Amino acid sequence: MRICLVSMPWHLLETPCLPIGLLRARVGACRDRHTVIDYYGNLRWAEYLLDVSGGQIAEAEYSYVSDRGVWHAMGEWIFAGALYDDPAWRVDTYRAYLEARNLEPGASLRMREHAAGFVELAAREILEERPDLVGFTTTFQQNVSSLAVARRVKQLRPEVQVVFGGGNCDGPMGAALHRNFPFIDHVVSGEGELAFVALLDALSEGRTPAGVPGLVTRGPDGESVAGPPAAMVPIDMVPRPDFTAWWSAYGNGRFAERLSPVLLYEAARGCWWGEKHHCTFCGLNGTTMKFRAKPAAQVWDDITHLVETHGVLDIVTVDNILDVAYLTELMPRIQESGWDLRIRYEVKANLKPDQLAVLRDAGVTHIQPGIESLNSRALRLMDKGVHGTQNVFLLRAADEHQLTVDWNYLYGFPDERASDYLPVIEQIPAMVHLQPPGGPVRILIERFSPHFQSPERGFAERRPSRMYQHVYDLSESELEDVAYQFEAPPQGIDEDVASGLRAAIVAWRRGHAGSTLTWRETEGGLVIEEGRAGRPRCEYVLSDPAQARSYRLMERPRTIAALARELAAEGFAVSEETLRQWIGELRGAGLIFEDGGRVVALATNCRPLRVAEVG
Repeated sequence: MRICLVSMPWHLLETPCLPIGLLRARVGACRDRHTVIDYYGNLRWAEYLLDVSGGQIAEAEYSYVSDRGVWHAMGEWIFAGALYDDPAWRVDTYRAYLEARNLEPGASLRMREHAAGFVELAAREILEERPDLVGFTTTFQQNVSSLAVARRVKQLRPEVQVVFGGGNCDGPMGAALHRNFPFIDHVVSGEGELAFVALLDALSEGRTPAGVPGLVTRGPDGESVAGPPAAMVPIDMVPRPDFTAWWSAYGNGRFAERLSPVLLYEAARGCWWGEKHHCTFCGLNGTTMKFRAKPAAQVWDDITHLVETHGVLDIVTVDNILDVAYLTELMPRIQESGWDLRIRYEVKANLKPDQLAVLRDAGVTHIQPGIESLNSRALRLMDKGVHGTQNVFLLRAADEHQLTVDWNYLYGFPDERASDYLPVIEQIPAMVHLQPPGGPVRILIERFSPHFQSPERGFAERRPSRMYQHVYDLSESELEDVAYQFEAPPQGIDEDVASGLRAAIVAWRRGHAGSTLTWRETEGGLVIEEGRAGRPRCEYVLSDPAQARSYRLMERPRTIAALARELAAEGFAVSEETLRQWIGELRGAGLIFEDGGRVVALATNCRPLRVAEVG
């Protein structure tokens, strides 16, 4: 068979499509030989917009929709008019939604005018490849553009088999897409490496694919027939991705000289922390939480192949969490290679300084540690397994190891209190030299999260997010199954506290670039140099050896009682009462952070490298 694998907007322009890369490699496991063609609709759409707009709608406008718009279904709305043959489809609903949230539409209104023309172009270009089967991968904002093109493919060539798969098809979402859009022949729900191969084998041998685990297909009367749930794919059956077709499309396209390519790689699936403690707000992993990681030797072989094949040193791993074994088994191999890799990795926030050093030395430049909050009680409500001072410690240690940290400050949890936020808000000005969050975010209810699975946790009145109203012509009950994001009456802190948190974080972000707070040792003491925004430049001199030592011990989070014991063990007879007095003075000067009975030092041991200084 001739198989066309399609990645539609709004996949990023500078990265390959990992699902296509994996499936392209897996097709080799089929009993028959098949020809695989890739179609990168995201690149073609961006090029199309450049042409029809005379260069006015370019990569920046595309990125606004793909990055900011993902939380508001901007990209889905742009193609909804083409899906429903109505250029005016829910324009007023969309405008009202944006206005209610004070959001700018970007170029989305102008893009909508060109969506139908592109859908026609894409369908005809796909059919020029004479496919027997067209497979659409859909995650986040790829549903509606894929649906619109799939519908047109079927109108032009009804005999072509249309298959959907990807994150938007997991669980009931895939079955709902199949029920509501009859031009979809098959949906792969869950991990696709086994189900897709079984589907191809059945079709090429003239057998019905009904009953394939993880597959929803059509019965004799066109009804949806679901096979048994898919088994989790063993990690040794997750192949090295094949990006050769993407590399050709990207390199021969209009954006090769406008953007820097970034490779994607998957070393592990699931979440070892989530197996034990599923973070209450997290809907990732869906039906496949069990953690599975490739052997370090295989990961290194795969990375070596990808880097040498494509000559790209920037790598984003899509793992939900770092396999701790990679710190000793993989990262040293990468460091020894001498390659100047730039790697992004999701990690847990409890990493130690020596582990951060291992990551840095291997070329990890960005980490996403799931900080989420700086208050211990709020973190317990999330089931994060860390405390507030531990997260502040990580922010400081990341600066000391020249690592960029990506994080957001979450709020809106049932049972949270103003007292979980006000002490942090009070101390944020003292942390302006540390890396700020992207912003404060009221939590959404994600499908597969504990908040969704257990409404008794506080979100009993949930409903599909309002953004779906300007996307789909479906009943509320069908939206319940199609949707990934849900909303409910706000929980937790009131708007006054939330507004205070937003204002504090805005000030943090504004003052961060030029702020520093560093310490240096002197004979018998310690000097802390003040360079934070909003404070006069000065030096804090800790000449008392006991005070200097206590500050150094507070580089790691400590309770006052533990600090007193450690000082006593080192020969410093300091009472807890005296320590409390010192700590009160240090907090007053903004030199420590205090939360949940623990304290942690804020000064760094070096001046952090800022992007503005090297760019």
